[in-house]
Amino acid sequence: MKKINSIFIVDDDPITVYGIKKILTSVAQCNTIFEFKNGQVAIDQIRKLVLENSELPELIFLDINMPIMDGWEFLEDFIKLPIKESININIVTSSIDQYDKDRAEDFKSLTHHCIQFNSKPIKRSEIEEITEIVSV
Repeated sequence: MKKINSIFIVDDDPITVYGIKKILTSVAQCNTIFEFKNGQVAIDQIRKLVLENSELPELIFLDINMPIMDGWEFLEDFIKLPIKESININIVTSSIDQYDKDRAEDFKSLTHHCIQFNSKPIKRSEIEEITEIVSV
């Protein structure tokens, strides 16, 4: 079974969070899964980890549409942080708008982090593929 130390799920939809966690725990050994209901709380936690020189998440599942700070605002702040390692960020959204897909591609070109665009509901096969890439 694949092993991933730390995963962040940044999504305000409890059903999506539950589904991702349920699939993750069946396809990978996850030491810690953190949940955040908006991008602001998640980016604050990542900034804290960076300042403390603590272990960062290896994998982030990120919704686009959330209150307080949406996924795009999160990404804007995230890519500015002094993080050397490449973190796998999976946008998980119900949006079918080509603009959102294009915007995800734009972010890919601005950073060394691995950014993927996934539609909700995310499938088990997609999460299996994601964990294959990330696992240590």
